[in-house]
Amino acid sequence: MRLALAGDTMLGRGVAAQLGRAPPSALFAPELVEVAHEADLFVLNLECCISERGEPWPDPRKPFFFRAPPAAADALALLGVDCVTLANNHALDYGDEALLDTIRYLEAAGIAAVGAGRDRDVARRPAVLEADGVRLAVVGVSDHPLEYAAGPNAAGIALADLAAGAPGWLREALAEVDADAVLVTPHWGPNMATAPTPARRAAAGALLEQGVTLIAGHSAHVFHGVEGRALFDLGDFVDDYSVDPRARNDLGLLFLVDFEGARPIRVEAVPLFLDFCRTRLARGDEAAWIERRFRAACRALGTEVESTDGRLVVQLGESTDGP
Repeated sequence: MRLALAGDTMLGRGVAAQLGRAPPSALFAPELVEVAHEADLFVLNLECCISERGEPWPDPRKPFFFRAPPAAADALALLGVDCVTLANNHALDYGDEALLDTIRYLEAAGIAAVGAGRDRDVARRPAVLEADGVRLAVVGVSDHPLEYAAGPNAAGIALADLAAGAPGWLREALAEVDADAVLVTPHWGPNMATAPTPARRAAAGALLEQGVTLIAGHSAHVFHGVEGRALFDLGDFVDDYSVDPRARNDLGLLFLVDFEGARPIRVEAVPLFLDFCRTRLARGDEAAWIERRFRAACRALGTEVESTDGRLVVQLGESTDGP
């Protein structure tokens, strides 16, 4: 089985305007779609709601509100996305009704959603995907914001305080998962951080001790290195964000994880260029910068990177136990 993983995918604001004047295929270069279709399953972090309803969340301190049109679900389907996590700080940007619209539009496009829902039980519920005889459970959680947390009878996200490892409810949920492999995809850590904090590395270790097969995080808007079975941050995938000249959040990676049975054995990272509301494969100096950055980020975590046909490869191997 091959699993594709992409990070923060924001289809609102300028990207929404692009969807209003061009077909969904305009967001992704054909060669990127071709790479995405190499995967049997595709999971990403959807950092917006999909709706034409709702009002901005009433918080005068909140600077950004992201809402995408219904065509956004078609854009994700074009890529072959099977599941998105909505556990992030933009799921409730336009309130409960927009969040529930999001889930309905995704469902109509054949895309599962985890990490948010009409109540706490639904938000915490995993999705189980299947490919090549492997059943993969996907669990989405976020460590912020507190005010977006789903309640017993309130829509919101699956909030998990990961500062001290996996909270009780998450340990119980993981113990009850009925699948061959478990992917946990947490939204954690500060924006523009170029490496995982010690707390995130400790949390990853705690999750792996609970039997998690693979961790794929996001939130920083820049990719991090790989340590064992932890991909700490997948970076950005498509958006209209301003570019930090140092962190270069316009240069990213699409991660392809190969499994042998239910065990991840290899990570292949494909360099990307986020060209304001459109993503294509990176070229020339762009790809070279990404390779240098990824090699350094992995080296800092004790991980070696190979290069094969322009793709960056990490062998996970038999003895990989995580951070």
